[in-house]
Amino acid sequence: MTSSPAVPAVLAVTTTTDSREAALALARGAVEARLAACAQVTGPVTSVYHWQGAVETAEEWRVDLKTTTARYPALEAHLLAAHGYDVPELLAVPVAAGSAAYLEWLENEVRPV
Repeated sequence: MTSSPAVPAVLAVTTTTDSREAALALARGAVEARLAACAQVTGPVTSVYHWQGAVETAEEWRVDLKTTTARYPALEAHLLAAHGYDVPELLAVPVAAGSAAYLEWLENEVRPV
């Protein structure tokens, strides 16, 4: 029996913001700081949520970032500092599996220089 290589502790992190420009700035800032290996911006999407006692509907852009669990605290701090929302959505979901080459690339990209 052969052992498979260990899957690094990788997270898919999601946030949303109110404009394409703000989403691109969050994505670029995180990648430039090596807190995320890559980020995708999609939108607009329609969000429905409770805020300050009312149900709101807003057009938002979604940012999906890939990082490691070791880099997540720094990524979270960066996103919170750079985000325009009072209470931004920040969700991190563990990645169960992925191609070995991609996961190795991801880990290398978020290593502090």
